[in-house]
Amino acid sequence: MMGKRKMRILVTNDDGIGAPGLDVLIEIARQLGDEIWVVAPETNQSGVAHSFTLHDPLRMRAIDERVFAIRGTPTDCVIMAKHFIMKDAPPDLVLSGVNLGQNTADEITYSGTVAAAIEGTLAGFPSIALSLAHGHDGTGTVKWETPMTHGVPMIRQLLAAGWPPHVFLNVNFPDCAPEQIKGIAITRQAYGHPGQLRINDRLDTRGIPYFWIEYKRLNTTPQQGTDVWALASQQISVTPLYLDLTHDETCKTLSHALGQENAA
Repeated sequence: MMGKRKMRILVTNDDGIGAPGLDVLIEIARQLGDEIWVVAPETNQSGVAHSFTLHDPLRMRAIDERVFAIRGTPTDCVIMAKHFIMKDAPPDLVLSGVNLGQNTADEITYSGTVAAAIEGTLAGFPSIALSLAHGHDGTGTVKWETPMTHGVPMIRQLLAAGWPPHVFLNVNFPDCAPEQIKGIAITRQAYGHPGQLRINDRLDTRGIPYFWIEYKRLNTTPQQGTDVWALASQQISVTPLYLDLTHDETCKTLSHALGQENAA
């Protein structure tokens, strides 16, 4: 079996410094590299996407050697790691997760887990976001043993293959036991919202209204070859995502409509 590489790994997440998925990812990282740094949010930051803190100070709490909690977002954590905590010896790899719940389809745009990988990529580090599907209703046993079993060999394969700058990898493990995994699929991001959003309006004890955004993931028929399809097929989904959001075909259409076919 392939041993550890001489590699410095930054581990972060969006579920917070006390999340069990972070412990899983730290163990995965320890089997991959020889120097592990953990910089994670002090509190749960699910759904904050690629936001970072400009109007409040960042507070840092040292928990252990190379383990830090930041009172901020996942993006803040990667920024702090690059520009302060690890500024003299930057990471060779950024791993974000393991998120409790899949990050697929349009959910990717909300995800703090994915955002940490985006920030790592912007900083010039190979980055991977990892998430574990957990039922449509969020109940039942969380199968942490699945990423624990399959994460290390899969990441080794991905690192050996490599990927271009400005690309990061979004990995989703299906909600099944390790022995039920049917393989690894290289997938596209599914299109469309996989869940249902609604506003729950309530009154507090003083009669003043307040609101909760409620989200329920839906059972859908996924298009073959997508991240959602892979999970439904009990395959690990690996989706290469590109930071350039430009839609080239629309550029051509609009240039033609505006008479700018020869524009640079």
